[in-house]
Amino acid sequence: MHRICSTLAQNGYSVHLVGRKMPYHPLPTQTAYQTHLIRCFFNKKVFFYAEYNIKLLFFLLPLKMDAICAIDIDTILPCLWYSKLKGVTRVYDAHEYFSEQKEIVTRKNIQKIWQSIEKYCIPKFPNGYTVNEVIAAAFLKQFGVQYQVIKNLPIRPEVFPANSISEKKIILYQGAVNHGRCFETLIPAMQQVDAELWIVGTGNFLSEVKNLIEKNNLTQKIKLLGPVLPEQLKNITPTAYLGLTLFEATGFNQINSLANRFFDYIMAGIPQICVNFPAYAAVQEKYKVAYLINNTDSNSLAAAMNKLLNDTVLYKQLQQQCYAAREILNWQNESIKLLSFWRNICIS
Repeated sequence: MHRICSTLAQNGYSVHLVGRKMPYHPLPTQTAYQTHLIRCFFNKKVFFYAEYNIKLLFFLLPLKMDAICAIDIDTILPCLWYSKLKGVTRVYDAHEYFSEQKEIVTRKNIQKIWQSIEKYCIPKFPNGYTVNEVIAAAFLKQFGVQYQVIKNLPIRPEVFPANSISEKKIILYQGAVNHGRCFETLIPAMQQVDAELWIVGTGNFLSEVKNLIEKNNLTQKIKLLGPVLPEQLKNITPTAYLGLTLFEATGFNQINSLANRFFDYIMAGIPQICVNFPAYAAVQEKYKVAYLINNTDSNSLAAAMNKLLNDTVLYKQLQQQCYAAREILNWQNESIKLLSFWRNICIS
């Protein structure tokens, strides 16, 4: 969101980002756009969503704007109500297929609630964009909306930092520490790997990750760095030897994901181990930047990590492909689509 809001603000738009106040999510200290964070008493389950949506609606009501953009389904109802009351253009930014996340798919009653919200709301948002072609096609089929694809690509720096790989090789996972990211098999796999694992981020599976590290006696080999600012992460990623983009094959959203970290590793010039899901396979077919795996059990993960740690020829080939791909797969190129989309929205 920082990247999208900054791009719009730097191109003449007045942007106001509204979100939830969370103690463990650091925010940039200086931005070209306004920010307001809503404090919630409840932190999970139905009480949180009810509280947040009510507070969000009442915060929006006094504001004046030309367009409102809902980010994912958990903000779409207040945005819909506001846009109808005020007669302003509404846009939906779908970072994922919300009701198809693993933590929702595995709870059928909860999934039905989110599916009903999607079915009611998304057709009322004819203007929108999402992160890959598969989700866009699913939205067209399911909800009759034709969304543009704007990928969450990293900004290409003017000068790339050198890949200062430490003496002890580091395997990096960066992103949400959530259900469905294969931590149950990744952490035991590290018993077979002569390297450190750094986990950068936080999420709803963090306490389970800590327990798995303790259970497998890996406190000296696995480091939890917690959430960090994007500027800090840009310095951490190039120090790693390889990255990880892992998802369980549970639910449409997991299987058809296209995670930010996949492109962040490419931009940092480090090869990665990645699940062989359609969106990643499509990028791999064109750019050859990753080592794709079909299984995410502990033995398969350990074998893949050891392959890249020890096969220097393959590693160098993937690294050179990353260097070439990042000249194309960057936000400077992708942001052209974002600006074109909003110009059309404002004209209409």
